[in-house]
Amino acid sequence: MQMKFVSLKKRIGVHVAGGPSQTVEKGPAAATVAAMPDKIPFIKPRLLVKKGDAVKIGTPLFEDKGNPKLRFLSPGGGTVAEIDYGHRRAITHIVIKTDKTEALESFDPVDEKGLKKLDRESLVETLMDRGLWPLIRSLPYRGIASPDEKPSSLWVSLDSADPFQVPSNLYLKDKEGLFLFGIRVLEKLCQPVYVCETEGAPVRSGEIAPLVTHRASAIYPAEDPGVLLYHTKKSPDENQAWFLKGQDVLLLAEGLKTGRYPTSRIIAVSASVNGNGSGNMAAGRCVDTRLGAPLASLLPNPETASDRRWIAGGIFQGYTTAPDGYMGFYETSLTLIEEAADPELFGFLRPGLFKPTASRAFLYALHKKHFTAKADMRGEERACINCGKCEQVCPVDIMVQFTYKCIYAGEIEEALMHGLLDCVECGLCSYVCPAKIELAETLKTTRQDYYQDRI
Repeated sequence: MQMKFVSLKKRIGVHVAGGPSQTVEKGPAAATVAAMPDKIPFIKPRLLVKKGDAVKIGTPLFEDKGNPKLRFLSPGGGTVAEIDYGHRRAITHIVIKTDKTEALESFDPVDEKGLKKLDRESLVETLMDRGLWPLIRSLPYRGIASPDEKPSSLWVSLDSADPFQVPSNLYLKDKEGLFLFGIRVLEKLCQPVYVCETEGAPVRSGEIAPLVTHRASAIYPAEDPGVLLYHTKKSPDENQAWFLKGQDVLLLAEGLKTGRYPTSRIIAVSASVNGNGSGNMAAGRCVDTRLGAPLASLLPNPETASDRRWIAGGIFQGYTTAPDGYMGFYETSLTLIEEAADPELFGFLRPGLFKPTASRAFLYALHKKHFTAKADMRGEERACINCGKCEQVCPVDIMVQFTYKCIYAGEIEEALMHGLLDCVECGLCSYVCPAKIELAETLKTTRQDYYQDRI
């Protein structure tokens, strides 16, 4: 197959300073790990353990009420120390206090020969039993894929143009054969399987290079599976597709080959520092840790960053968390940025040399230097001013301002006509909005509500 190149006509340069290093550090042993059901979309968890229970790595902790075969396994061995509840008794954390031995649940390993003997139905059942099926997600809603679906394709994104993600050359090092096995597993579930890398990615090894079918421009979020599908599909019949991140392919392959629930994860960590507005960032790090690791274990001195905003999953698509929190099932990055500062005195008179802008409103437009990411919105939410900035940067050509107004008016069917389901939740519309409207969150919440109403 000839490699295809995917480029975005609508784009904005995201000149955020910082990013992870090109080396991986071994993280410290974690005294506790956790599973967070509320960070897994569209499931209704039913607990299978209680506080004080002894568990092994791979012991089922909870299942989906809608599909009891969909089980979520323990990332640690020890004792269930806490079960925390949030709004409306939603389970937020199942905390495991690990012991020294950390016993393992074992399964029958599946090698190359065993994989060839498995039919699709048996493979699905195996992935379900071993807690590996949730790694496979579905477009357009981005929930866990249903094994009853018939997807048009399956997408694997090796890299991300988000500056705060783990480079593929780090997590694939010495694991090329395992990744190749993972792709063969996916080809048993769905065909075709497309593998996408980002322009400028390191030269691939002989095993990985033939797998790459698409190359995306290094402009965020060109490598997103929803963007790739939008720019390559030829009919609406292709809208239903599956996707995985590169690291998740490794987890899936490891879980089958070793017969043990995989818990390793490389996390990209970046933290902002006080500077003169020139965009200084502390040296990023990539930490070899485990699923459900405590956030504090990812930093050498977490107490010095207690006044920062902790974001899991990336500054555009992630969520705010706390220093005493844990990494979610899908997240591979932790970013710490400066909290909102006090309003600038006569800020409206300042030229904005270091204030990022999508227009020519500030002098920043003249140099486009990298800036320090901050939580400050530099303004307050106002009514939509119909500027069209959101539409100018949308990677999937949604008429964002009209979609938002339809949602605000309760006209969901009309919002769907404007492209609501194509939204890839990249966050760029919120990023460029001069009225400071949380457009991305509005579209995301509406999509989720629409899905919940349909099931």
